[in-house]
Amino acid sequence: MLSRIVELPLFVLVIGGSGLAMALPAVHALVTDDGVSARGFGYAALLTLVLFAMVGLATWNHKVRHPTRANLLSILAFYAALPALLAWPMTAAMDGLLSYGDAVFDMVSAITTTGAPILPLNATPSSVHLWRAEVAWFGGFFVWVTAIAVLAPLNLGGFEVAGNAAPGRGAESFTQISRLAGPEQRVRRFARMLFPIYTLLTVVLWLALMIAGDPPLVAMTHAMSTLSTSGLSPLGGPSGAASGLGGEALILLFLVFALSRLTVATEERDDGLRSLLRDPELRLGLLIVGTLPVLLFLRHWLAAFEAEEAVSLLDGLEGLWGGLFTTASFLTTTGWESGSWDAALSWSGLRTPGLVLMGLAIFGGGVATTAGGVKLLRVYALYKHGLREMEKLVQPSSIGGAGQAARRFRREGAYLAWIAFMLFALSIAVVWLALAFTGIGFETALVLTIASLTTCGPLIEAATTQTITLLDLSPAAKTIMGAAMVLGRLEALAVIALLNPDFWRG
Repeated sequence: MLSRIVELPLFVLVIGGSGLAMALPAVHALVTDDGVSARGFGYAALLTLVLFAMVGLATWNHKVRHPTRANLLSILAFYAALPALLAWPMTAAMDGLLSYGDAVFDMVSAITTTGAPILPLNATPSSVHLWRAEVAWFGGFFVWVTAIAVLAPLNLGGFEVAGNAAPGRGAESFTQISRLAGPEQRVRRFARMLFPIYTLLTVVLWLALMIAGDPPLVAMTHAMSTLSTSGLSPLGGPSGAASGLGGEALILLFLVFALSRLTVATEERDDGLRSLLRDPELRLGLLIVGTLPVLLFLRHWLAAFEAEEAVSLLDGLEGLWGGLFTTASFLTTTGWESGSWDAALSWSGLRTPGLVLMGLAIFGGGVATTAGGVKLLRVYALYKHGLREMEKLVQPSSIGGAGQAARRFRREGAYLAWIAFMLFALSIAVVWLALAFTGIGFETALVLTIASLTTCGPLIEAATTQTITLLDLSPAAKTIMGAAMVLGRLEALAVIALLNPDFWRG
């Protein structure tokens, strides 16, 4: 019986998982004597499980003719349709303080791991904070699984840079596994393989944050938000947590899993841990995280030395840490500011950090991780291609590379990376213009656009000095932002693959 249930279509299983997930905030609300939230989440869990049973019975013997297409459509439905289901308990738990439309917008933000700050922190029940972090956590796990099981065999989601086939078509590296297992079997296989790892990392960080001094709820939401890179927090970030600098150090340690998939994909390490040292994404990410804070640190140090001002080493180290944590957070599109970020800004003299933070979010994290943005692998491919072009200017007759794979990564990979980057830039222009038509100002529309497309919601508060209240936006603006979040998580290449006529034939 259980094996037959597991064989149901992907989206049907997601509905059942959503019903089970609602039980956690319901139990938490009961423990904390929040009867309104307990009833809201409890009734929603029951209705969702009934819906799962009805849809499951209707699709019990349904045979999917085109599993690859069905799974790609299931991914789209996961982000576009599931938030309407997940918003049910929120409206009841907020007791009239949040409309259903705003709750759907918030669930789109959570499930795409954007974490847009739409709810007032003080007026939101603790069970709702837990629910938002839980939805984002499951959204991050969904990214892990579908990126490897669905997008990678189709050469999408960043894999096209190093693949050997056109985007939307199977690559040779996945031909054998595709013959051995279909798309649905791959999803179940990788889900069983990755869920224990994802859960264990979250539990370890949760326990570590509690040992560092955070209350259980705060520690759990921060642990879930760190692994999912959603940036959701009942306190607005770790800067207000009791764990302080120790908590930030723990979070920074776990943000490395958003820089490269090789940190968890042990089967792809040909040379064990040494493979991490050669991983271009991890090396580029660590280079950016290490270089930018040092440059900000040296900028003030040199200016103070020339002006013969007194320089405190302790203040300098505090500013250096603030820059280090915040840079890593926004590069992985988590979007948390360090408690020492103000000291970093004061130390460096950088009074308008918005462009720096937006640039980091656009770079994004690793392929097949929970981070958004353009992705580090594409940035690295463009860098290698530019480096090779400069070598050819010096030595036009030189032959570079070690084999066909290296040449492909530099030439076709850079070409596809450039296409992805241009599609991302075009998406910024279109969403920016659409938001401007709703009456939003120039700077505000730009911040909202980049925050949505990079799935880095905290950027809305960190990248501008203006106060942006998302609840006050028009329904049209919220709809545009919601669509941009889904587009940013799916990426334009995957959407284009869905529009390809060849994808629908057969």
